[in-house]
Amino acid sequence: MPDTAPFTVAALYRFARFDDPQGIAADLRTLCTSLDTRGTLIVAGEGINGTVAGSADAIATLIDHLRQLPGCADLDVKYATAHVAPFARMKVKVKPEIVTLGVGDLDPAHRAGTHLDPADWNALIADPDTIVIDTRNAYEVAVGTFDRAIDPGTRAFRDFPGWFDAFAADLKAQGRAPKIAMFCTGGIRCEKSTALVKARGFDDVYHLKGGILRYLEEMPESESRWQGDCYVFDERVAVGHGLKVGDYSTCRACGLPYPNDTAHACAADGSGVWPHRG
Repeated sequence: MPDTAPFTVAALYRFARFDDPQGIAADLRTLCTSLDTRGTLIVAGEGINGTVAGSADAIATLIDHLRQLPGCADLDVKYATAHVAPFARMKVKVKPEIVTLGVGDLDPAHRAGTHLDPADWNALIADPDTIVIDTRNAYEVAVGTFDRAIDPGTRAFRDFPGWFDAFAADLKAQGRAPKIAMFCTGGIRCEKSTALVKARGFDDVYHLKGGILRYLEEMPESESRWQGDCYVFDERVAVGHGLKVGDYSTCRACGLPYPNDTAHACAADGSGVWPHRG
């Protein structure tokens, strides 16, 4: 049966060198108004990131426009559909970064690690000498992660550089320069993290193309090295293989996910400790 949902949703990002992010944002505001799209686009000198919804034709026109921007011919887009408008209005923002890491001397457009598809990723992380790092936050990691992955225990992405610098110091003290494999939900955080890792002097650095979501969509469960579900920032809360919706809810007080079969007693103290359980 064909999908008759009236809204197409596009989640997208691309690291690219933009000399005039203000001008790009102004053009996008005009275009998005004419197309009646809703959502958020973030533009920075390092590229573009966002999620936008509209009619199928409107989204196609917008994506065609974005792919004409400098360095954006290979813009990464994940599509979905919705029966109800998922966003109330359209926002196009100019920020210092499209995903906030707080390290200003990086060049993700040209100095990121090597993309790997799911099959090559499996082979890499099966090597016991490969260091596998989850670049997401602790509450996300608790829902699910890859076999052997290191959890930095961060509460926000901007905490990652401090953790990695301490971790890198230990590796260098041991005289180690291992292969490093990094991953995140949709690809943007791990891609930027690999630029940080390479800037810190590690050359053999890789990240999962399309992130966990593409891996769960494409990799047969029988061949998967993923354990648990993947936390997502929408009403689904978590998804598993084949992007099947998991059995999780979000606490209205603290905002953290919890399994529906687990009693949940939250003090809403903002500690970010997983899980808040009764």
